[in-house]
Amino acid sequence: MMRRDVFNAIADPTRRSILMSLSTESRNVNALADQFDMTRQAVSLHIKYLQECDVITIKKEGRERYCNLNPEKLTEVANWLAPFRKMWAEKFNQLGSLLDEMQSEPKKEL
Repeated sequence: MMRRDVFNAIADPTRRSILMSLSTESRNVNALADQFDMTRQAVSLHIKYLQECDVITIKKEGRERYCNLNPEKLTEVANWLAPFRKMWAEKFNQLGSLLDEMQSEPKKEL
């Protein structure tokens, strides 16, 4: 089996939606499945995939299975994005400086 990681987990829009849903509270599998226009089995496969990527955990309570987000695992994505955030911040700062410079220049008559 191919090794799965957090980037595999967020590669699919349905899995990203499941993660967003779990960011506010734990949910049982049926509650998650009700949010999507697909079979419960298809949602269960996404949930299994997310569990294999270690971004969620599943806890059994009686007959119910509750999904919980593992937010620490998502720090890998944040860490990977950090250099890009820095690059964009620098670009926006340069743009801001240019706009300030353009506003402070005297207006030329045409």
